[in-house]
Amino acid sequence: MHPKPNALPWLLISALLIGLDQLTKWWALTALQPPGLPHPVIPGLLSWTLAFNTGAAFSFLAQSSGWQRWFFVVLAVAITTALVVWLTRTARREWRTALPLSLVIGGALGNLIDRLHASQVTDFIQVYYRDWYYPTFNVADCGISVGAVLLILFGLRSSSSR
Repeated sequence: MHPKPNALPWLLISALLIGLDQLTKWWALTALQPPGLPHPVIPGLLSWTLAFNTGAAFSFLAQSSGWQRWFFVVLAVAITTALVVWLTRTARREWRTALPLSLVIGGALGNLIDRLHASQVTDFIQVYYRDWYYPTFNVADCGISVGAVLLILFGLRSSSSR
């Protein structure tokens, strides 16, 4: 008897997200100088603006003395490990679980690469409206956010259909 194929091949999505994240961060670092200078894409809504974050989402702990780098490295490794284990226990055809997990894994590892390489995360996507500005983010952050939202939505949908 053969075990059912697990969802580890979905890690290809993670790898593609990491590649896209690192490519766009390289582009931002080379094309969007100096940091903080907006490059309007859709005036009044979206700009490319190079920024750096030593903290987490919304610059959480960014003003700390440097210990947060290693805290977020350990956190990313722990979360990624747990999600990969989850994938090993998920059937390959269960895309409603595998896709969101692979997006979160790819995003976490994309930002982990920045933390290990530069002690900070490169951000460049700035969404705003008039005087309101959403915190600047990157492609890895999109993967984490979309993956988390999909996990919640698919989880709610499956629990309501029981």
